[in-house]
Amino acid sequence: MNEESYQDLITVEELRETLAVGRNTAYRLLNNGEIPAFRIGRTWKIPRQSVTTFIQKRCQAN
Repeated sequence: MNEESYQDLITVEELRETLAVGRNTAYRLLNNGEIPAFRIGRTWKIPRQSVTTFIQKRCQAN
């Protein structure tokens, strides 16, 4: 795995900024599996592609 691969992971804070949502909403999306991600210890690691896919699906649903 190279350094670029690590940049493909974002934090909960970055997720919140990207989606313009609050803390509770961000954690609900992660805990419900609406945005696929994983945890290392207590820290969420969110693939950028998961967020992109989530946004695309939401746009198509409307």
